Amino acid sequence: MGLVAKDLLTMDQLSVDEIELILSTAKEMKTIIKRDIKKVPTLRGKTVVTLFYEPSTRTRTSFELAGKYMSADVVNISTTTSSVVKGETLKDTGLTLEMMGTDIVIIRHPVSGAPQMLGGYLKGRVINGGDGFHAHPTQALLDMATIKEKLGGFQDLKVAIIGDVLHSRVARSNLSGLMKMGAEVWLCGPPTLIPPGLAELGARVTHNIDEALRGAQVVIMLRIQLERQKAGLFPTLREYSQLYGLNRQRLKLADKDSLVMHPGPMNRGIEISSEVADSLQSVINEQVTNGVAVRMALLYLMLGQKGE
Repeated sequence: MGLVAKDLLTMDQLSVDEIELILSTAKEMKTIIKRDIKKVPTLRGKTVVTLFYEPSTRTRTSFELAGKYMSADVVNISTTTSSVVKGETLKDTGLTLEMMGTDIVIIRHPVSGAPQMLGGYLKGRVINGGDGFHAHPTQALLDMATIKEKLGGFQDLKVAIIGDVLHSRVARSNLSGLMKMGAEVWLCGPPTLIPPGLAELGARVTHNIDEALRGAQVVIMLRIQLERQKAGLFPTLREYSQLYGLNRQRLKLADKDSLVMHPGPMNRGIEISSEVADSLQSVINEQVTNGVAVRMALLYLMLGQKGE
């Protein structure tokens, strides 16, 4: 069994069975990462291209390692040194890559919907590595893999997602995936950083961080995007930190065995204190490892041969 759709664009497109398949495959892939020699021949002869129009450390590097651990040929394209700077369109860049024999393109783009558009042009497969404020399905899947590994499942878990929800593709993808698997998702942030309509999607929405944290088994802190400060969406970073930052005292409101997560990169001392980020409840480093495992699972399910 593989994934139904040609491309992985959003969490909305995945069924419960497909999510379970990805998570169980990622669990197997994690055993490869822990070996001394991290190499299997599964994707030998396949070509993976990362096409990133925005900066990234974790997503890009983990896809690159995922491909290399499975013996695929991996090519990174930096748009600042490619024909994109000469005005080449996304369509032409994609078709050029396809004509070179690329099997799968992982794209990150500042415009929402760009991966969907690229997928429509290409016969090969496309994975959305994050598009605008829209979706980041592989981040949601690695978050879910971390939760399942630590807590065993999702049914009736209270998950609090706190911070800049308005501009967060991570929050949107996690909301979709976690609710599908039976979790209760709370979204919390200043009124200016919470978009309307989330309650209609089934989320619990609050502007009070204590309410969001109370009894939560999982706390996902979102990066406060410092560029938003210029837009005047909150008064000062200091005030934001006082009202919505996660510190040791606040964390006591959550379940005593709660997990603290962050998609990275963190602004220590703003949305999360160093004390919490480095605490035993923090699984931020495990998220990074699971990111490689989930991306290995996706490449295998989308490119691997049956029976391997």
